[in-house]
Amino acid sequence: MTRLHPHRAFWVVTATFVMVLFASAAPSPLYPVYQQLWGFSAFTLTAVFAIYVLFMLVSLLTVGSLSDHIGRRPVLAMALVLLIVSMVLFVEADNVGVLMAARALQGLATGAAMGTLTATVVDLQPTPRLGSAITGAAPAIGLAGGVAVAGIFVEYAPAPRFLVYEVTLALFAALLIALLVVPETSDKIGFTSRRHLVTTLAPQVRVPTAVRGAFLAAVPALIATWSLGGLYLSLGSSVVARIFGVANHAQAGVLLFVFFASAALTSLVITGRDAAGKLAFGYPALAGGAVISLAGVLGETLPLYVVGSVVAGTGFAATFLGALDSISAATPAQQRGQVFSSVFVASYLAFSLPAVIAGLIVSHIGLRETVVGYVAYVLVLAVVGALTTATIRRRSTRSASATTPVPAESDHAISARG
Repeated sequence: MTRLHPHRAFWVVTATFVMVLFASAAPSPLYPVYQQLWGFSAFTLTAVFAIYVLFMLVSLLTVGSLSDHIGRRPVLAMALVLLIVSMVLFVEADNVGVLMAARALQGLATGAAMGTLTATVVDLQPTPRLGSAITGAAPAIGLAGGVAVAGIFVEYAPAPRFLVYEVTLALFAALLIALLVVPETSDKIGFTSRRHLVTTLAPQVRVPTAVRGAFLAAVPALIATWSLGGLYLSLGSSVVARIFGVANHAQAGVLLFVFFASAALTSLVITGRDAAGKLAFGYPALAGGAVISLAGVLGETLPLYVVGSVVAGTGFAATFLGALDSISAATPAQQRGQVFSSVFVASYLAFSLPAVIAGLIVSHIGLRETVVGYVAYVLVLAVVGALTTATIRRRSTRSASATTPVPAESDHAISARG
């Protein structure tokens, strides 16, 4: 079978990346509809969110490095098939149990896909600059599109509980067919024994020794960015509805869209900077945007909240991209699936755990107080990350200075002094 040119295949994989995140965010605007229809509690709503993340983390921890052994295409095909089945379950859902089953299956598929998609994008990138832009922009574009489109469908489209999933199902089917002509980018090294297979699939975060330093240095950036993203997706709808009084689902979706759209745009325009430059810009923007958004919440000033969302979105993209670039530069090609899966384990733990905790305590201490505590947590992470980055950069500069040879004096200069 004729394979696509790597440059065209790159865009097929990019579209798949975007759609996987689009599908993961699409149910969010529909949660109030489900809650009203089936009458479940806020705790149950938190459980629906948590089960998706739990199954995604299980998938990342077990099959995250599988594409390094059997190839990228089989893992992506398996993930797309599972996503198609999960969309069918969403369409057929008539109670909370089926909804949770759909989210669990979607979590398994997304976990299998995320590290593999990132590795495949890097494998196929026409240039490092474009690859960096896509790995940073694709998640933001997908999340933004899922929230905005689903919100518009809920407000204006017929059968909103079904249409967004039917459209997504059709797009996944088209991408699965397109995957047939995408070239394989990873050597199929297989497994040396049954024990090797079992060890590979055992739940654990595996970061090669050579990459560990870059990975650990990037952890504060990963946690700070995805924690803030979790704040917008978990409490954002409640903030928009209860504090700013926005009852229109489409308008609420657009307000959440602003944060991720700003992140996507920043990812595309900041690629010319190196990792350190991105982090130097990203951390202050992340912290500043979070503070401005919080001021908008406390003052019930919607324009200020929107401005803060834009600034925070730019910080999200720059910080996450800086962290991803530093990790990518240290990772050998044959270990990309493993390393990028570990990246998303850290990212989605940061994305989900604070959001679940916030969902559990918001009814006890209030929405504003919960948002204040959440933003304070993000600010602490941003400060820690910025200090870590500055320390590493200072050490690198000293190391480079120490290893620079001192030019020897010429015979002419010595004789001139003599």
